[in-house]
Amino acid sequence: MRGSRGRAPAVAELFATLGDATRLSLVVRLSKGEPRSIAELTAGSKLTRQAITKHLRVLERAGMVRCERAGRESRFALDPRPMEEMRSYLETVSAEWDAALGRLRDFVER
Repeated sequence: MRGSRGRAPAVAELFATLGDATRLSLVVRLSKGEPRSIAELTAGSKLTRQAITKHLRVLERAGMVRCERAGRESRFALDPRPMEEMRSYLETVSAEWDAALGRLRDFVER
């Protein structure tokens, strides 16, 4: 099993990307399945298309979203691989903490 330390910088960037409420909201909307246009993602939002586009580009650079062209329209889809990497990282950290707490428990009980 790979330790968490070597992966921390890359995963920290992913978490930082999702640390913005707008980007997290976009990921949630895109996680429902179908690729969506900027117009669809802007609907119901107080943000402009330009603001939504800016956030989508940040997500795209992080590898969380991919842009697909459909004629003259850009449609954005979620790429689940970074989320899987984040989940795997959290599972590794959790296992490391469980092991450390187990060692502490054994030490205290002796």
